[in-house]
Amino acid sequence: MEKYINSFIDAFIGTLSWTWDSILFKVPWYNNYFWGLIVISLVVWGLEMVFPWRKNQSIIRKDFWLDGFYMFFNFFIFSIVISGFYNVFGLLFSEVGINHKSLAIIDISQWEQWQQLLIFFIVLDFVQWLTHVLLHKFEILWRFHKVHHSVKEMGFAAHLRYHWMENIFYKPLKTFGVMILGGFEPEQAYIVHFIAISIGHLNHANIRITWGPLKYLFNNSVMHLYHHIKALPEDRPQGINFGISLSVWDYIFKTNYVPDDNGEIELGFPGEESFPKEFVGQLFTGFGKKKNDNLDKEDNM
Repeated sequence: MEKYINSFIDAFIGTLSWTWDSILFKVPWYNNYFWGLIVISLVVWGLEMVFPWRKNQSIIRKDFWLDGFYMFFNFFIFSIVISGFYNVFGLLFSEVGINHKSLAIIDISQWEQWQQLLIFFIVLDFVQWLTHVLLHKFEILWRFHKVHHSVKEMGFAAHLRYHWMENIFYKPLKTFGVMILGGFEPEQAYIVHFIAISIGHLNHANIRITWGPLKYLFNNSVMHLYHHIKALPEDRPQGINFGISLSVWDYIFKTNYVPDDNGEIELGFPGEESFPKEFVGQLFTGFGKKKNDNLDKEDNM
């Protein structure tokens, strides 16, 4: 038992120290996700001010500060809290013979750097796309994912407004994606992470982006806005446009839907009137079945 406690404490203190060192600029810029997130956010926010898509939307839009808090809570605070548990689970798995190479399908460690980064990006993006589909498909997961869909005015910070339980769902599956690659994460994986943050911010930003012919490859703000539409198409009751960084999965699996690009659609989900509006209420939502869950599901059918 002592080794598990020590493993938990070491991971917790290590993650806390790393985050604090990042704030104090003691971490190399390419691994400094704290200031990297701030810089990317300020750049995209600036683009929203200069090139607003929905011109009647305020610069400080509805729930701007709530979403801003979510960015740091999900990206840093919760990561610190949960780090010890992940370390303990890793120790338990290793003791029963499950390690980072147990599920290896392909070993990319000897590939060229750009090839490693490309495969790493594609595999992780597909795993996240699939996880996103599951969040919509299964009611027990949708209860938590409603937090992200409670956004009523889209902006860059909405990217990281999501229930903390989604970290629990995404992290193991992303780890699974890395294990498929022989447990190998490219030395310059930070490039992929920063690109993913940038694309995610742009997809949620109040900027009209389609990427032209590349829209069939990369996700974009027009496509993702429709992912948040309140009135889903009758033949797509469980959602549309699940892409994270890449849109290609939606086109391959026929979950794409972009009828126009005027940007003036109502966001949210049926039954949102009774959904918690503040952080604390959203923090504890999703646990236990509520009376209006079946009603909400029926409204989406």
